Parts: sequence; structure tokens; C-alpha cells
Amino acid sequence: MYVLASAFIFSTMEIALKITGSGGSLDEFQLTFIRFLIGGLFLLPFAVKEIRTRELKLGKHDYIYLFLLGFICICLSMVVFQMGVMASNASTAAVIFCINPMFTVFFAHFLTSEKLTRVKVVSMGISLIGLVCIINPAHINPGNTLIGMLMVFIAALLFGLYSAMGKRRIERIGGLAQTSLSFLFGAAALLICMIVLRRPVLFEIGTHNILNILYLSIVVTGLGYLFYFKAMEISNAGTAAVVFFLKPVFAPILAVIVLSEKLPLAAIIGIGFILAGSFINLGYKRKKQTPIAEETDHDSEQCAGKFS
Repeated sequence: MYVLASAFIFSTMEIALKITGSGGSLDEFQLTFIRFLIGGLFLLPFAVKEIRTRELKLGKHDYIYLFLLGFICICLSMVVFQMGVMASNASTAAVIFCINPMFTVFFAHFLTSEKLTRVKVVSMGISLIGLVCIINPAHINPGNTLIGMLMVFIAALLFGLYSAMGKRRIERIGGLAQTSLSFLFGAAALLICMIVLRRPVLFEIGTHNILNILYLSIVVTGLGYLFYFKAMEISNAGTAAVVFFLKPVFAPILAVIVLSEKLPLAAIIGIGFILAGSFINLGYKRKKQTPIAEETDHDSEQCAGKFS
């Protein structure tokens, strides 16, 4: 139930971002700042509990590490992602962003002890084929723009870097604690950027969009991650990773229903390739794990905050 709830919530993210950001009342910086500030605060009590349970004492280097994670995730990846969502179909943005674990594998080769293997390279290649099918440069689907899809692609790449960096200390700090604190540090860094760039902070927030903002902040960014980590807590990382197989299926269907978007055959084929590549990678990792190691493996925690 936690997996299904988390997958469904994450699958509504691009739709909610599209609806809330339409009309230009909230710019990309403002919406990103508000939803991650509220979402990080929502997760904070659970993060504090996790820190106390682990009897963890955070030092100066931990806070610098968390600030850097937040800056890359919020100020770079999520702002660019919001721009990309507004310049493309919600279904397209959702599926393209789902390839970010491919970039995590790549960056992890240089930042962690995990190295690229032949199976990982094959899974990345299959996912890239799926990406080309979805973008379909020869016949771009109405509602999509090349610049919008490129922005989502860049956001996925940056989120892959965030996830790979996050693997270095997530086992010690904990998934909820690292996610909540990095969100709050990232929101603080984005606020500074907004002040320097003279961007609006709370302007144009009212009864016409407050429910959408709260949904994005509390439900998507808060409950989505809470359910994901709960699924991991009572099962294992491999089981929780099923969330990220379900989103490429759920998100396009919801976008068709809610936003009346059209899903061309090329996009459906592309989704199939991305799912196949992800399945090969996850299946390989599970095969290499022992039952005990699987319980403590935090590979899938690379996706922490993935669909923020």
C-alpha cells in the first residue's frame, strides 16, 4: 500500500505543477521555493525522530554536504524541471525525468565505490533508445517543445548528480533526515538567489492557487517521500524501487485523463524501452544481493526526492 500510494502521488506531480504554474501567476523560482520549504518542514519531525533513533550528531561537514545537496537539487535541478514542465506536456516531462537513475549510475561510478558494469551500460542504452522515441525529433507531439524537453533532460541529469552525491552519507544520516534537511537548505539557498535576482517570493498567492500549492508541498513533496521511505523501512530498497517503475505507467494515463493530453504510439514504445532498461538494472542488482545485504542496501535511496 505504501508503494502504490507513493507511486500514485508522484505520478500526479507534473500535472499539479502544470496546473499551478499555468497563467504565469507563480514563476518557476517562487513555486519551487514554496513547495520545497513546506515539504521539507512537513518531513522535519520524521527526520528529527530518525536522527534521535540513530543517535546521530551532525557536524560542520555534514551541514556543508547537506547544503550542497540542496543547492544542486532545488536551485538547479528542480527550477530547471519546473521550466521544462511548463514548456512540454506533463506526460512527456514525467517519463523523461524517470531516466534520472541512469545518470545516477553514471555519476556514482566517479563519486562512490559503485562502478559501471556491462549490464548497467546495456540498461542505460535501452533507456536512451526509449528517450529518443519519446522526444521523437522528426515529429514533436503537440504541446511539447524541444527546449522544454531539453530542460527536463538537464533536470534529470542534475538530479542524477544529486542522487549519486547523496549515496555517500545516506546510510549514516538516514533517508528521511537527509531528504528533509537538504530540501530546507536548498529552499534557503533558493530564497537568497530570488532576493538577489529580485524574484517574487510570496506574490500572487491567494485563494485561487493555495490548494494547489498545498497539494504540491504536503502531498507530493511530503507524503510522497514519507510513504516511499515507509515502504523501504518495512520491506527493503528493492521493493520500494517499484515506485519508480509504476510512475512511467501511471503519469501518462493521468495526464491523458486530467489534461486531455494525447499519447502517441512512439511515446508508448519509448515508455516500454525505459521500463525495460530499468527492470534490467534493478534485476541485476537484486540478483547480486544476498538476502541480508538486500535489507541494508540503499541503492534505491538514490531516488530520494526523485519526484519532488
